[in-house]
Amino acid sequence: MEAIMAERGIVLATLAGIPKRDRRDVEAEVLLNAWNAVRRGLYRPDPKDKPRDALRKWLHGIAWRLASHYVNSAWSRRAVIHPSPLGMLREPVGPDLEAQVAAREVLDAMAELPDWQLEALLSVDSPDSLVAYAKRRRMNPHTAASRLRIAREALALRLRRWRR
Repeated sequence: MEAIMAERGIVLATLAGIPKRDRRDVEAEVLLNAWNAVRRGLYRPDPKDKPRDALRKWLHGIAWRLASHYVNSAWSRRAVIHPSPLGMLREPVGPDLEAQVAAREVLDAMAELPDWQLEALLSVDSPDSLVAYAKRRRMNPHTAASRLRIAREALALRLRRWRR
């Protein structure tokens, strides 16, 4: 690790194009990746090169790759520092009117369903599986799946009738 740390200058020179606020983080990532590669046996210098030159070339390659990943990352391309970020929005935030009307239609159609069908439809929104839902109600999982299928078909039929 001392040999890698002694060559920090080549790493910093390679990272010169990165903003100062992020340069230390990318430098730390380069050094950490280099050390991990050495531990995994991925540092295999050319025997013809001098040891220090080989290490410098290798560190330059790692730093160059990580710098290009940083520059091309979505974070660095899309991050916009603005004093009032909500003031930049030009379009209204929230669902559009058509989506609200469609949601109201679905809710009204669901309100007309029998309770067992409504309960089967709402079980899909639960974080538990359909099998857990069936066990809580002391029913066969196939029965629960069948009830869910019937409830979905009934809801689809009601929505088709409403939209005609």
